[in-house]
Order: sequence, then C-alpha cells, then structure tokens
Amino acid sequence: MIGAIEAGGTKFVCAVGYPDGTIVDRTAFPTTTPEETLAKVEEFFSKHPVEKIGVGAFGPINLRTNSENYGAIENTPKIPWRHYPLLEELKKRFNLPVAINTDVAVACLGEYEYGIGKDVSSCLYITVGTGIGAGLVQDGNPFQGKNHSEMGHILLRKHPDDRFEGICPSHGACLEGLASGPAIEARHGRKGAELAEEDHVWEIEAYYLAQAILNYFVVLSPEKIILGGGVMKQEKLYPMIRKQFMELLNGYIEVENVDELIVAPGLDDDQGVKGCIALAVKE
Repeated sequence: MIGAIEAGGTKFVCAVGYPDGTIVDRTAFPTTTPEETLAKVEEFFSKHPVEKIGVGAFGPINLRTNSENYGAIENTPKIPWRHYPLLEELKKRFNLPVAINTDVAVACLGEYEYGIGKDVSSCLYITVGTGIGAGLVQDGNPFQGKNHSEMGHILLRKHPDDRFEGICPSHGACLEGLASGPAIEARHGRKGAELAEEDHVWEIEAYYLAQAILNYFVVLSPEKIILGGGVMKQEKLYPMIRKQFMELLNGYIEVENVDELIVAPGLDDDQGVKGCIALAVKE
C-alpha cells in the first residue's frame, strides 16, 4: 500500500491506495499547527501501514535537493509552518521513504498518470482558486528548475475594460493578482459563486487565463493544458478561455483541436491524492 498526503494550507487529506491509483481509504482535517496536524496524520497511518508516502505540499517549499533544508516549508504566511522541516519530520515519524513536491505539480502528475493526461507525453496543470499555480509533467517527471515554478506570478497585459489594480502584494497585476478567487471578489465586491450570471466578470477572467495559457503554450508547448481549482467550477469559463486563447494565438501556431488542448480535470478532486501515490511510486 502507498500513502498519500495532500498537505494544503487549509486542510490535509491523507489517503492510502495502490500503485494503479485505486484509493482504499482517506480522511481530511483542518490544517492547524504542525504538531496537531501531523499527530492526525500519524493517527491515520497507524491504521493503514504503508511502504512509502508521497506528499503534495502547499508552499513555498524548498525543492532544492542539495539544500540542507530540502523539503521545508519556506516563507509562508501561515506563521506556525514558516520554515517548518516537513519532509525531515515525516521521515523521522514514519521511518519510510517519503517523496515531496508542490501540491500543483503533484496534481499534474495525478492527471498525467491516471487522468485526462495519461495518453500524452507532456501536460500542464493550472489551479485557479485562492491562489494560482501550475505544474508541468514531461515524460512522467514533474519539471524542476533551481526550485519549483511560480507560474501564477507572470505579468499580463490588462484587459481594456479592467481598472482593477490587482491584489498580489509583490506584483499587483500579475496573473494571481488579477484572476484568483480573491481577486475576483476584490474587483466585484462579491464572491465568484455569486456572480455566475454576470458574463462580463467571466469575460475578463477568461481573457487573463487565456493570455497566461498562451504564454505557457508558446514557451513549454504542452500537449494538454488542464484547468482546475475552485474558480473553474464556473464551467462556462472553458469555452470562453478556448475562444480567447485562439484569438490571442492568431494563427501563429497550428492547434488542431483546442477543445482537446484546454480541458477540465479528469479526476474530479482526486488528482492531488492520486498524484501523491504516483510520486511515491517513483521514489
């Protein structure tokens, strides 16, 4: 059996399953202090012995393998977790092989191995929710540079009708600052779920996401681009994004079928835990 820990900033999801992605059991609980949270992780796995564990963690997280602090949470706004040695602590508590990556890279790996990306050699997973992040998997491996990617912080061209300055404390009008769930609420004064019928809201949102996807597409050339996260529960966004993406691309690169290029997740909300299993299997 393989263990999975989806270590989110709001909640932890722990699961056990098989290398084929089958989930046998799972639990979820709020993310509180490291000690309280990891005690609940230990309690769950005490009932489900596993051979190894895969972790998809909120960040920023240190993924520099030659660093003394490899696997530690870095300068997170969640103060109790700031500089917490998550990987080291999990290895100490379980005395098992533990593999770790970002939550979004792991979600991408889940879709690549078991979901809508399983028939391609490269896919990009973008989560659009409280924040915006993205992970790329190529030939079964999450892309890793000096540290993990921060694709939510690319700078964009403003929509002609948008006077909103953005909410990112570092960049203002970057992708996350303009198109995350909190950005939608700050711009319009209501949560996205309350704006479902306001087409102009989603036209602006689609413009920013399409522009970001264009940037990723011309740089990375992924075969599949998967859009998940809470904001993408507004399913009307998918055709709007595809349309604006094709207009922005303007025929520069041939796209045979944009409906097969830009897609919704295939695993509902299981891509995270299944990606953790896939990550552990590769350890």
